Amino acid sequence: MNILYVASEAAPFIKTGGLADVAGALPKALCQKGMDCRLVMPLYSQIADEYKSQMQKIGEFWIDLGWKHEYCGILTMTFNGVTTYFLQNDYYFNRASLYGEGDDAERFIFFSKGATRLPKVLDFRVDILHANDWHSALVPVFVNDYRTGDSFYRDVRTVLTIHNLKYQGQFAPEMFYWTNLSGYYMSDYDLKFYQSLNFLKGGIVHANAVNTVSKTYAEEISYSFFGEGLDGVVRAYASKFYGIVNGLDYDVWNPASDEFLTRTYDVDSVLLRKENKRFLQQRYGLEIREDVPMFAMITRLTAMKGLDLLRYVLEELLQEDVQIVVLGTGEETYEEMFRYFAWKYPTKCAARLYYSNEQSHQIYSAADFFLMPSISEPCGISQMIAMRYGAVPLVREAGGLRDTVHPYNKYSGEGTGFSFSNINAHELLFAMKEAIRIYREEPEALAHLQRNAMRERFDWSLAGEEYLSMYRSVLK
Repeated sequence: MNILYVASEAAPFIKTGGLADVAGALPKALCQKGMDCRLVMPLYSQIADEYKSQMQKIGEFWIDLGWKHEYCGILTMTFNGVTTYFLQNDYYFNRASLYGEGDDAERFIFFSKGATRLPKVLDFRVDILHANDWHSALVPVFVNDYRTGDSFYRDVRTVLTIHNLKYQGQFAPEMFYWTNLSGYYMSDYDLKFYQSLNFLKGGIVHANAVNTVSKTYAEEISYSFFGEGLDGVVRAYASKFYGIVNGLDYDVWNPASDEFLTRTYDVDSVLLRKENKRFLQQRYGLEIREDVPMFAMITRLTAMKGLDLLRYVLEELLQEDVQIVVLGTGEETYEEMFRYFAWKYPTKCAARLYYSNEQSHQIYSAADFFLMPSISEPCGISQMIAMRYGAVPLVREAGGLRDTVHPYNKYSGEGTGFSFSNINAHELLFAMKEAIRIYREEPEALAHLQRNAMRERFDWSLAGEEYLSMYRSVLK
């Protein structure tokens, strides 16, 4: 099977979110299964020179955008066994940031059209063109448009993965001009969404299959609360929706060999984690004690992460003998909240309002419990990492959190974490207090729960099989 995986970012080349992790891992897993899966992304100026120095230019072509005739260079390199193509146009991609530019519509129409044209330019006979999120959601639209007049695209099938429905690529209707598509595509049954051009809606309408990054999220977005205005479109095309949970790179996230840890450990030596906890307490200026439960969050500080729930109960929680560690950046209101509590309770609360890869590894290996009270969570990767490192997750039953964290059953000993169901601050508080009780009164039960979590597997090899099954279904 020949697959061209289209993504606007991919690790390790450049990353702003979870899409990059998936784009860096899934093509690798598919290649290991014997598929010819190649990746295409823009050549951003921010990509490190260590990667640019390995790239070779293999061709160029021209792309029509409205009245323009734009240059598109093709550079390539192989990384982790995956052939990766970079589409070069300095006008569009030599920018200060990846997204948020005034001409994002034009930039990603260029990218989508270039990615669609690329296999024909290279004579790479693709079976599947796999687009991701709004940045490349027009790929299925262009394939269907080319299919009628170009035999190369006659048997090509398209897949669209939605990593977060909140980001749809909505622009002024005048931006449709840059697509060079016939005007009938700009209808209420196609790319038009109320009075805007909506890239993601077009991808949903035109793709042969659409998947989200967890089974529960695929169901949730058919309801208005999670549907971000597109729930009617999701329901209309429900027959082609799939839900596939993301995997985790077990080579990168491995407590037995993690170079950032003071003490490495595995499922049979989980009690050694206490050395990492002591190190983190010392580094962050917390009381150095083994007998205090430590909760941690590593997250973008946004409302959808459930931070308003935590805001209501954090004062009450900090009256307990606990410690809380936060790492991340985001909206000022939440950064200020954590600054305040870190100032008021300096030996109990540590807020690090930035991101550090090294410190994230150290927090996962030190925390007793990992908080994710998300309002919405398409998949989530932090809870998978936390389980891998023995930090017991405490989550709201939303999206991928519901699919990956199994609630602890005190009678059978089954489960991998703690959970609560409603968007209710005191349900969060009660779940946290139950975690604290088990920490203090049932240390053997907690160690058992940690080992359960560490034995869970979210391997990309398993996720890759589900993607292959979806590909085969659309090829039929």
